[in-house]
Amino acid sequence: MSPVPGPPPTGGSELMYRFSRPRAAVAATGAAVLAAAALAFPAAAAPEPSPAALSPVAAGKLSATIAAQLGDDAAGAYYEAETQKLVVNVLNESAANRVRRAGAEARIVEHSLAELDAAQTSLTKRATIPGTSWASDPRANKVVVTADRTVTGAALERLASVVDRLGSRADLRRIDSEIQPYLSGGDAIWSGRVRCSLGFNVVRNGEPYFLTAGHCGDTGTAWSAFRGGPQDGVTEDSRFPGDDFALVRYTSDEPHPSQVNLYGGTQEITEAGDAIVGQRVRRSGSTTQVRGGWVTGLNATVNYQQGSVHGLIRTTVCAEPGDSGGPLFDGETALGLTSGGSGNCTTGGTTYYQPVPEALEAYEARIG
Repeated sequence: MSPVPGPPPTGGSELMYRFSRPRAAVAATGAAVLAAAALAFPAAAAPEPSPAALSPVAAGKLSATIAAQLGDDAAGAYYEAETQKLVVNVLNESAANRVRRAGAEARIVEHSLAELDAAQTSLTKRATIPGTSWASDPRANKVVVTADRTVTGAALERLASVVDRLGSRADLRRIDSEIQPYLSGGDAIWSGRVRCSLGFNVVRNGEPYFLTAGHCGDTGTAWSAFRGGPQDGVTEDSRFPGDDFALVRYTSDEPHPSQVNLYGGTQEITEAGDAIVGQRVRRSGSTTQVRGGWVTGLNATVNYQQGSVHGLIRTTVCAEPGDSGGPLFDGETALGLTSGGSGNCTTGGTTYYQPVPEALEAYEARIG
């Protein structure tokens, strides 16, 4: 229905009214031209939101949230420390758009998490050989398999054959050193002649405990702050191989604050969290003290001579015998316990860590 015009204004306003009618006609004509142009040249799509700058801890939490939302379309994630961005691997553009809307950067890749997990399962079934390890590398979108100098002859041929059948899902790399637990690693803790390192102080059922490596807990029951000293704790549970963590109950009245020894200061620890690939981390140990590096892989399998350990964090942080059990952390967040690796702190190496959240859940304990 057309609107009914009201009475025209009087006086000088009438001149304005009379001129307004042709202007309206011109405006209508212009609108028609613009509409036609819009059909010929569609409006540009709204720009995607820029990825948010995140801390590593926040990136890890966002990564877990996005992975749960994407399901089978998720293909791993990593943290870009220089830009403070979370990069999420996906399989299609639809999933990529969801990642961008969540505040992360999307990257379309070839292999799904399920494909990489299946590759690791094949390696576990067919190539569990002492001196080998493997972990999914989200930057490469493949499983990186490592064989140390002890893997030779028929064992090496078998490993190479399994990796070759995995095609583009896996790569095989050799190292000149030996993959081993760093037994002999924080503050020093002693059980007889064995020295390890204290990981994190925790609370369980209102009582004080500490975490260390499971391969340390297997070596003895009583622990002291120095060799031959009075007992400060007793091992209540130890899990190795399979996992690599142990729970020790304090038996002395010595103070046990929730902090890490930096050998020139301390770092307060207030929470436990999950590591993310690309995260800058530090660890403390009684042999080589404080060292730093980067997380390069998650859910790693390491086949020590003593047995296989699964679900580990792989890093570029060096470590040496005696550093076992020591804490891996980022600021106030506890991440892992030193398990083992290859190389040393002179030439560099690769070190693996037992994730702390798994140990806390197993013992129904908390950081404290």
